[in-house]
Amino acid sequence: MDFYQKSIEEVLESVDSAKDGLTQEEAKSRLDKDGYNEIKDKEKVPTWKLFLESFKDPMVIVLLIAAAVQVVLGEVVESLIILLVLLLNAVISVVQTKKAEGSLEALKNMSAPSAIVIRNGTKQTIPARELVQGDIVLLEAGNYVPADGRILESASLKVNEGMLTGESESVEKHTKPIPEKAALGDRKNMLFSGSVVVYGHGMFVVTGTSEKTEIGKIADLLATAEAKQTPLQRKLDAFSKKLGIAILILCVFIFALQAGRIWLGDDVVDTGTAMLDALMFAVAVAVAAIPEALSAIVTIVLSVGTNKMAKQNAIIRKLPAVETLGSATVIATDKTGTLTQNKMTVTDYYIPGSAGKTFDQDPNQWNLSQQMLVNVAALCNDSYINNDGQEIGDPTEVALIQFANKNNKDYEEIRKTYLREAELPFDSDRKLMSTVHTINNKRMMLTKGGPDVMFGRADYVLIDGKEEPLTEERLAQFVKANEDFSNQALRVLAYGYRKLPQDQTTIDENDENHLVLVGLTAMIDPPREEVYDAIKDAKSAGIKTVMITGDHKTTAQAIGRDIGIIEDGDYALSGQELDAMTDDELDEKLEHISVYARVSPENKIRIVRAWQRKDKTTAMTGDGVNDAPALKQADIGVAMGSGTDVSKDAAAMILTDDNFASIVKAVGVGRTVYDNIKKAIGYLFAGNLGAIIAILYAVLFSLPNPFTAIQLLFINLVNDSIPAIALGTEKQEPNVMKRKPRDPNEGLFAGGTLQAIVVRGALIGIAVIISFYIGLEHSNEMGVAMAFTTLILSRTLQTFAARSNTQTAIGAGFFSNKQVIIAVLLGFVFYGFTVLPFTREIFGIPAEFGFGDFLVAGGLALAAVILMEIIKIILKALDSE
Repeated sequence: MDFYQKSIEEVLESVDSAKDGLTQEEAKSRLDKDGYNEIKDKEKVPTWKLFLESFKDPMVIVLLIAAAVQVVLGEVVESLIILLVLLLNAVISVVQTKKAEGSLEALKNMSAPSAIVIRNGTKQTIPARELVQGDIVLLEAGNYVPADGRILESASLKVNEGMLTGESESVEKHTKPIPEKAALGDRKNMLFSGSVVVYGHGMFVVTGTSEKTEIGKIADLLATAEAKQTPLQRKLDAFSKKLGIAILILCVFIFALQAGRIWLGDDVVDTGTAMLDALMFAVAVAVAAIPEALSAIVTIVLSVGTNKMAKQNAIIRKLPAVETLGSATVIATDKTGTLTQNKMTVTDYYIPGSAGKTFDQDPNQWNLSQQMLVNVAALCNDSYINNDGQEIGDPTEVALIQFANKNNKDYEEIRKTYLREAELPFDSDRKLMSTVHTINNKRMMLTKGGPDVMFGRADYVLIDGKEEPLTEERLAQFVKANEDFSNQALRVLAYGYRKLPQDQTTIDENDENHLVLVGLTAMIDPPREEVYDAIKDAKSAGIKTVMITGDHKTTAQAIGRDIGIIEDGDYALSGQELDAMTDDELDEKLEHISVYARVSPENKIRIVRAWQRKDKTTAMTGDGVNDAPALKQADIGVAMGSGTDVSKDAAAMILTDDNFASIVKAVGVGRTVYDNIKKAIGYLFAGNLGAIIAILYAVLFSLPNPFTAIQLLFINLVNDSIPAIALGTEKQEPNVMKRKPRDPNEGLFAGGTLQAIVVRGALIGIAVIISFYIGLEHSNEMGVAMAFTTLILSRTLQTFAARSNTQTAIGAGFFSNKQVIIAVLLGFVFYGFTVLPFTREIFGIPAEFGFGDFLVAGGLALAAVILMEIIKIILKALDSE
């Protein structure tokens, strides 16, 4: 039996304590046994180890070997550049990992610094970390709850548990046992570490400290939740292993073939020098084939995406999250504050004889019933708005003063006109609050409370300005109005009054009888206006939206139906119903469960894992401590800007406006970023393929090497990066949000990317081979110069073709991406550097290579790119047939 199910006496017996507290000796003994009331640090991986792990990637290992060989051969500059790129990537990886470790630190900081306890029968203040099970703790409004415990005394105690339940409404606490199984948010006789007392005072006995608290359990979930790799990371990892092996085989083949020719050839050469040249060329081929700038380019393209997302109110904490969000197939979202406004609002009211939902804009035109309804709502109310415009008090009461303000009746003016003379505060047993005022020279007690309680204490009803007997028929009308509101998941309050003798100065519970009923108000935390369209946009993009909330099932269902999350065949599930299901049952019904209500942190992480078992890329939103484990487990965790530090640290993205619509907009940016990364990858590999085709052709047909090692390294280091980065700034493709999410198992080169790479690479390779033959008619040196010129120019001009796999450069808007224009111009400038008089010899450009030769090589490069665009047009026409 859980503590909330036991009586106070049973709880005290279970923890071996009493209301006069523990003795100092017993407290010390328990502290020595159980340890301090704080979340313990998990063992952290040393920074040096994280740094070294960054170099495990097979592609990185190949590059390190290539760099080492270059150092031995005296090519220090090239090797240093490669090492610099690898070191930069390693540092970024370590920094991101260290940031992620902040989640548990934030949890530790949520505990209260001190606590007032009863020990040895006297009150004393101790550090909260020294609390033990069985301690008796006193609480007042404004206090943090320092440990989990069972309430022993409650004087109108209200606690904000939003950091655990996700709900903004404070919870009224009581001392009675709850016999049935209850979700965390329904354990109203319990207190939880890290929550805040907002009203009243009370006393509780500590039942759990450190890891045994609800926050402690969340810390354990955080420690065990898996930090997921993004789809792109998984694909790049898998591809880099295959590419590394393939390139090693290629380089060994090229070196072996050239070495065999050196040993078996008839030419009189220095064998040692020739072998070193062959080895150097094989290494250069490896460096040319491996796009070592790919990781840096992907990082830069993702960074461009983060800037775009920031404009959509989405701050990216972990760069890969940009790409992951673009592949999302499920968005599991919190309700309060994300789908709704996080602000209780009066949306309807009931007054006998008053039809319609709106008050006249002129309060002077209100009838007496309307006047009394607003008066009771504003006067029998402790909330207020301070000078900074901040709303202070219970969210329900704040909604009532805003109800008055929105109907052009300033709540402050009402309170100044009718001063409070006496009061009977709200408590959870009576479910009533009453205050005394003089209105129209008559002393009145104004009362608000739960409809059922108010109905039982009323004898009259105010109709058309007259106090009429509350007949069964009139009461039935009130009951029906209350039921209609409740069926819409609206929170209902009833209002009434009673005239008092002019000389009565105090009131007690006996006075709260023989009331005159005035009416009802109905309120809810309403959906954000923009959410309706956002849900539709998500559906058209093939994304399922699932609501996960700590609110009651009825309320969650009503909101879900209203905004379009629940469709025909879908249904809602409570946390307790979820607990009763096996994983197989959950998997079977998962796609039809659109709303989860009254859930626990364990429920949330289980839901995320269920979707991941179906290979669905899952985004999870949240703002409370209770959301942190699921935020970490999800493929992308999305925290609210107004949320806890714990949730932000566990998340990959933060929404500054807490708005679901911003997530959907960010999905469009994420999809565009992924498209642009694939464009950059296509550009890099098409260019590299063109070079490899030309090299293999020359090797297989016993032709001279078409490039020098320094030429290959120059192209690889200066001609790749800038155009690829420029492609990362491409605008959104048409209908990007009309496409279904891509399959997370889809290959890196799917969607026409491989086809584009092969076509463009083959055309570049053919153009280079033709240019090489033309140059060889003059000399080997001219052949190398022509091949080099055609390769660097065709790779540069290919930037235009790489802008889209379906649209031509003109169709996409030739001048719409100025960065591409600049990148192409810079490519020509870099090439121009190689033909200057004092650099020609370094890059193997003979003196006889002139402007006419440049035009021939450039013409072949341009022809290759034009053919790329023509093939694109033909393929698009064939697809449309």
